[in-house]
Amino acid sequence: MRKDANESPHPADDHPLAQLLEEYAPVCSLERGAIVRGVIVQVESSALVVDVGAKCEGVVPERELVRLDPQFLASLKPGDEVDVCVLNPDGPRGEIVLSILKAQQAQDWCRARALKESQEIVELEVESSNRGGVLVRIGGLRGFVPASQLDPARGVPRISDPACGEALAALVGERIRLVVIEADQDRNRLILSERAALARQREEAGKRVLATLQEGDVRKGRVRNLTHFGAFIDLGGLDGLLHLSEISWEPVGHPADVLQVGQEVEVLVLSVDRERQQVALSMKRLEPDPWMTVGERYQVGQLVQARITRLTKWGAFARIVGDEAIEGLIHISELDDRKINHPSEVVQPGDVVTLRVVRLEPERHRMGLSLRQALGRSPSPSSADSLSSTVERALPDGSRAA
Repeated sequence: MRKDANESPHPADDHPLAQLLEEYAPVCSLERGAIVRGVIVQVESSALVVDVGAKCEGVVPERELVRLDPQFLASLKPGDEVDVCVLNPDGPRGEIVLSILKAQQAQDWCRARALKESQEIVELEVESSNRGGVLVRIGGLRGFVPASQLDPARGVPRISDPACGEALAALVGERIRLVVIEADQDRNRLILSERAALARQREEAGKRVLATLQEGDVRKGRVRNLTHFGAFIDLGGLDGLLHLSEISWEPVGHPADVLQVGQEVEVLVLSVDRERQQVALSMKRLEPDPWMTVGERYQVGQLVQARITRLTKWGAFARIVGDEAIEGLIHISELDDRKINHPSEVVQPGDVVTLRVVRLEPERHRMGLSLRQALGRSPSPSSADSLSSTVERALPDGSRAA
């Protein structure tokens, strides 16, 4: 068969130029900064020769070898695989300049970013300290834990306090649980927080507590915070609200009058709202209800000493002196014989007066009292009915006055 005049007498693969390109051109294209896996060819004190899949082998120079961990360097041998970073794909003598440290740092930054994303808690040893915080390591990266991000329970003073440096130095060598809160490779900023780790631990513990908590449970907790309306009780990662009215059967002006932060208490679970993660608690309901035995202590017609607690347009409330858990209502018609427009015309909050018991409803936590009858005056024909209807308006749905 006759060959085409334009056809080359040699296949393209056999062309001398193609052979030269195949022999001397790199098998793969290496870019500056790329992380590649290579195989160690030779280990010398002055350099580490690594095959990275190019026609020319790469070299980790001596200036880097001296910066590697001695134990890690001693473990390297021909045939081992190692990750390297391409510093220069075309070095001064045509060699490929590689770095193991840069590759390790890239991997460490990748791990640091993953830790920040997941908010995973890691336990690290404090390597050193400075005037602003302590230093730890994630692989080859140095991370900083500001003093403000340490557990407040450590009692580390403000950095403006001369004692701060000493307190931070005392942490060197200690292992602490941390969360990465900033991982910025471009700015070389790796910030960690012990406070965030504690918050994370509380969140996880709180979810476990919430999943098992039931109305009617009796739990031990610790007072975490006090407010004017009640106390927040730590149930082991989940805070429940102990309302002011649920602290004691006796009147409590402020939770701090009875409780203090850190105090351990026993509480009854009144309600659990899993969707809102809200728990209502009570201390007083673990104690006997004084209203259940009020009939043993008081009878209709008995005279009692009581302190006026509050005034309303329909009467005045008063607590029995020495039995402050019991509060009764003095209807406006039982304050004086004359017609009055407001209880403040006769009594004021804080006044201690002698009163007569005119009505008892222990099961509804109600007591009717009279000032005018305690003075020996006869009750008006409609006073009992007025008292009953007023109590119904003042305390709807059978709620107690206290």
